[in-house]
Amino acid sequence: MNIRKGNPEDMEAVLSLIKELAVFENEPNAVVITVDDLVRDGFSSTPLFHIFVAEMESKIIGIALYYYRYSTWKGKTIHLEDLVVKENRRGSGVGFALYSEIIKQGKKDKVRRIEWNVLDWNTPAINFYKNSGAKILDDWKVAQMDEEAINYFVDNKIK
Repeated sequence: MNIRKGNPEDMEAVLSLIKELAVFENEPNAVVITVDDLVRDGFSSTPLFHIFVAEMESKIIGIALYYYRYSTWKGKTIHLEDLVVKENRRGSGVGFALYSEIIKQGKKDKVRRIEWNVLDWNTPAINFYKNSGAKILDDWKVAQMDEEAINYFVDNKIK
């Protein structure tokens, strides 16, 4: 297995893994991005994300997609958006290798925090993260606005 930085040619395989994750998370129709979106957003002069890929026998079997954020308390942080391993490769160390690469990147970049979300029913992932030394914050809730809510807010001039 080889872990490396992703490149534009990898984005078709990356999109396939993103769709596999959506199925796993019971949201099979939620993915609307395209390969072109990934190439544009990840490989422009100001990339919106960075990605590590795990490959075996020239096939991508896992990804760790991340981006930088800024905390008013901590400064520069990393947000791990997705850590995905092909279903038939889970439990083989691929996820741990990608996770380790993200943590090493954070240390290299001198970030003060790495954060991510995990679904409350994904017990294997929760246990994996806890065993690695991560804290699962039960007192925080994720808030988000989807495209429909954004449009409603703007169009109705909510105050």
